Amino acid sequence: MDADLDQFLNYLAIEKGLSENTLAAYAQDIKKFSAFLNKHSSPPVSESSPAIDLTQVTRHEIVRFLARLRAEVLSDASIARMLSSLRHFFKFLIHEGRLPHNPLAQIDAPKKALRLPKVLHFSEVEALLNLKKGEKPEAIRDDVMLELLYATGLRVSELIALPLGALNLEAGYLIARGKGDKERIVPMGDCAREKLLTYIASVRPRLLKGKSDPTLFLSRLGKKMSRQAFWKKLNVYARQAGIQKQISPHILRHSFASHLLERGADLRALQMMLGHADISTTQIYTHVARERLKQIHQAAHPRG
Repeated sequence: MDADLDQFLNYLAIEKGLSENTLAAYAQDIKKFSAFLNKHSSPPVSESSPAIDLTQVTRHEIVRFLARLRAEVLSDASIARMLSSLRHFFKFLIHEGRLPHNPLAQIDAPKKALRLPKVLHFSEVEALLNLKKGEKPEAIRDDVMLELLYATGLRVSELIALPLGALNLEAGYLIARGKGDKERIVPMGDCAREKLLTYIASVRPRLLKGKSDPTLFLSRLGKKMSRQAFWKKLNVYARQAGIQKQISPHILRHSFASHLLERGADLRALQMMLGHADISTTQIYTHVARERLKQIHQAAHPRG
């Protein structure tokens, strides 16, 4: 299966333009299925015996694999994602002439339960963004990154990879490169724009330290920041701002979307700003807005 998997991942990277994180998720799911097949074949596969022939995989093996996943108490969302990975893998093998039929053809994925994204209250966002983070270059950079993250709803991977050339500060927008290497134009507010102007003029050169790097936000070593480093900094600032709930960069993206909808933003425009391929993904935020309205009603209405 290793050779087939390598070819499949190359196909996804080159033809579909998927990110390294997405490719890693596909690989993990397919390797889990492969390990299951090898362990539960009769007799079990060992170093001295041949690996399972994928052309012999049937609906029976898929059903047994599903039973194993449920025994591990995986969520419906995790099982659905894993089946989706296998479905795409088998379709690729059919296209390559390696498999006569898709063993998943008659198997439906479990329906995902509606899980509302976690968001910050506007007052919490204000506390985070207004927090004095210090005068060091790294602190000023962090302040600008948080402001821009909430101003644009970027994914953290898009934020840390943002090149200087993606900004049009005169017009007040940036060009983000999202999933599938697709570009989109995202407007930003005056607060983010003013902070970026200051950062680019007086802070970024100090972090760059005479080096050459197209990345907008740099570490103290003058290199591109990691997602993990930014995540840790966000949590430190959140605690300092008095935010007790679990927080991640994606919560600021969710908050951006939810707050825009609460204030009357158009759903299709929001889809474009977030870079969602399907508007059904964006519609989850309408549920968040409804929940927020219900909370306001219950708290404010005399008979709520």
